[in-house]
Amino acid sequence: MELNKTVLPDAVADATKRAHVIVFGNEKGGTGKTTTAMHIVVALLRSGKTVSAIDLDSRQRTFARYIENRKEFAERTGHALPLPDVEVVERSKNAGDSAADENARLSDAIARAKQAADFVVIDTPGNDTNLSRQGHAAADTLVTPMNDSFLDFDLLAKLDPETLDIKGPSLYSEFVWDCRKRRLIASRANLDWVVMRNRVSSIEARNKRKVAAAVERVSSRIGCRVASGFSERVIFRELFPLGLTMLDLPLAGLAMPLTMSHIAARQEVRELLSTLRLPGVEKAPGTA
Repeated sequence: MELNKTVLPDAVADATKRAHVIVFGNEKGGTGKTTTAMHIVVALLRSGKTVSAIDLDSRQRTFARYIENRKEFAERTGHALPLPDVEVVERSKNAGDSAADENARLSDAIARAKQAADFVVIDTPGNDTNLSRQGHAAADTLVTPMNDSFLDFDLLAKLDPETLDIKGPSLYSEFVWDCRKRRLIASRANLDWVVMRNRVSSIEARNKRKVAAAVERVSSRIGCRVASGFSERVIFRELFPLGLTMLDLPLAGLAMPLTMSHIAARQEVRELLSTLRLPGVEKAPGTA
C-alpha cells in the first residue's frame, strides 16, 4: 500500500454535516466485514437513526446485494423492515487519471450520504485498491474484523515465531496510522480504530488464548481498541439471501425459530454496537 497517495477527499473533510462515518476495512477477504456492517446498519436503524450505505466493491457488490435482498424480501412478504439508502461507487475506467476520478466519485457519494443520514456506513473491498484507501481515509470510526487466527493477526503486526513477541506494526497498521495523522493535520477528530476478533470458536483452545493475548498486547502499540465480534454460526450465512439480520428475528411466517444460539448472537451484535461508542447511540436496540 502506498501511504503517500492517501488523501482526504474535500467533501469528506467538510464538517458542516455532522453525519458519522463508519468504515469496515481489512485487506484480507472473508473476515466478515459485510455481515458485520449489515448488522450495525440494522442496529442503528432500529435505534431510530437514519443510515446511508456505500459499497466500494463494485465487482462483488456483496454489501449492496445484501440490502437489495432485504428490500426484495420486505416487498415479497409485506414485512416493514427498516432499510438504508445504498450506493455503489464504481471503479474508474478513466485511463488517464483513474484515482482522481474515483476520489471525486467517492467524495460526491459521501457528500450525498451525509446530507441524508445520521450515519454513513462504508464497506470496503478485501484487497488494496484506491477506493479502499480513500474509504479508510474518510472514517470517523474504522472497524477491522479479523478471523481469530495468527494468519489474520499478521495484518496488524509482525510476530516473533518462537516467542510471539511483537516485532513491529504491519503495513496495514502503518496505513491506518497514516490516515490518523492526516485527519489530525486537517484539524479533524481522531480516528477511532476498533479491531474485532470475529468468528471466534466456542471451544476454549490454546491458540484462541494466544491470539487473544497477542491482540491485547498490540492494541496499545498500534492505537486500536479491541472488541469481541461474532461467534462462528451458520445462521449468518442463511440470513444473507433474505437480507435479514439477527436483530430482525423472529419474523412471522418465517420458518426460522429463535433458538438460544440465536439469542446469544443477537446479544453479540448489541455488545459490539455498545463497544463502538457511536455518537448519539446510548443503548443498543432491544436492551433494557
